[in-house]
Amino acid sequence: MTRPSEPLKADLVVVGAGPGGYTAAFYAADKGRKVVLVEQDRRLGGVCLNRGCIPSKALLHATGLLREVKASSSLRGIAFGEPTVNLERLRGWKESILERLAQGLQGLGRRRGVEVVQGRGRFEDSHTLQVETSDGVRRLSYQAAILAVGSKPAMPLAFALGDRRIMTSTEALGLEDIPDELLVIGGGYIGMELGTVYAALGSRVVLVEALDTILAGVDADLVQPIMRSAEQAFREVRLSTTVVKLATSGNQVKVTCEADGKPYEERYDRVLVSVGRVPNCDGLGLERTQVERDDKGFIQVNARQQTTDPAIYAIGDVTGGALLAHKASKEARIAVEVITGEPRAVEQIVMPAVVFTDPEVAWCGLTESEAKAKGLKVQVVTFPWSASGRAVSLDRPDGLTKLVIEPETERILGVGIVGVGAGELISEGVLAIEMGASARDLAEAVHPHPTLSETLMECAALFYGVSTHAMARTPR
Repeated sequence: MTRPSEPLKADLVVVGAGPGGYTAAFYAADKGRKVVLVEQDRRLGGVCLNRGCIPSKALLHATGLLREVKASSSLRGIAFGEPTVNLERLRGWKESILERLAQGLQGLGRRRGVEVVQGRGRFEDSHTLQVETSDGVRRLSYQAAILAVGSKPAMPLAFALGDRRIMTSTEALGLEDIPDELLVIGGGYIGMELGTVYAALGSRVVLVEALDTILAGVDADLVQPIMRSAEQAFREVRLSTTVVKLATSGNQVKVTCEADGKPYEERYDRVLVSVGRVPNCDGLGLERTQVERDDKGFIQVNARQQTTDPAIYAIGDVTGGALLAHKASKEARIAVEVITGEPRAVEQIVMPAVVFTDPEVAWCGLTESEAKAKGLKVQVVTFPWSASGRAVSLDRPDGLTKLVIEPETERILGVGIVGVGAGELISEGVLAIEMGASARDLAEAVHPHPTLSETLMECAALFYGVSTHAMARTPR
């Protein structure tokens, strides 16, 4: 290992070891570059592995078992005793998953020859990074750098009381306890997912959303099944409602809300603030480089992931747009290919999105609402899961599969799915759009029976009026 006092030279320095950062480091190493990966956390994996995607999905899976037990007892004639939750063991199980995955990443990096420097990075200039490590400051010089420092939960100043009962997603995933009364501020994907977890664990959840819908940006027909499920699982879902003020009140949080212009007060054991995320740009020394940021603090990049500093690239959440791990990974590969001299750029990439609520919702390509906003002529066809033998046998007929189709060419422009396992199904839609498939291509591709994947085939067949398990309807 290089001593702290010695300068370390590299072809590429990657700052941040989340899905974008470690993908960039590993890919560049595969291409023969000398790579140093800088990460301030103890474990690799970034927010996604340690405080986001992976722990939340682990908890959604575990709490989904609780929902399944209740459904089995009431619907299938299979009786179980009342389930109990050992919170300490649940936390331990979750942590074991994170540790196993982090160890795997560390081993992959080691076998590729990627040197990992643990510490906080700060730019000295456009070609030099200082890293504060436990052994002192190390200086790294490089030909190119990739910033992959991610984002963190937004906490409005009005809510930042320094009270542990007011949580972001980071604290909520720590599962310190199961509050009797939980307020979730924000009906986006984080609020909906974590509200689902805590409701299954026994919390009485009230969700407050300032807009007139949850999951803003998702087509209304895909949101409806999730809204119906949330209204059953949560104590209440309140739309067009804002939280004006938080204050401590004994062992609870006093919350002042406003709806229809009328304020009211309530008390909760804990409050989860899930109102978006902000980039992790503070303290990086960007002012010593030529990197520019937009008015929201995100780093500006072009289609080749280049910043306004020729030596520095940026990927993932820190660049704004859709804050998705797989987006960061794709951008990582593009940045590395540009650095290694390949003619690559972000052009018409089909980027899927998944919300792991119950039911899940996933979509890719053009949505119906986007088509309407752009004034584009499209035809939309939907296949109800109540007509799917597999969905009915799972006691989950609440889903829907949807295609957005270009009428003249019959090309598939967008796919939306709501239902159990939607996140596992959407990749077929991504492939169809990427390959320029038509509705007929999808309709004539044999899908195994009985599966949920059949709903894509049958939805395409409905476009032609020949679906076996659903009556033809005129596409809207």
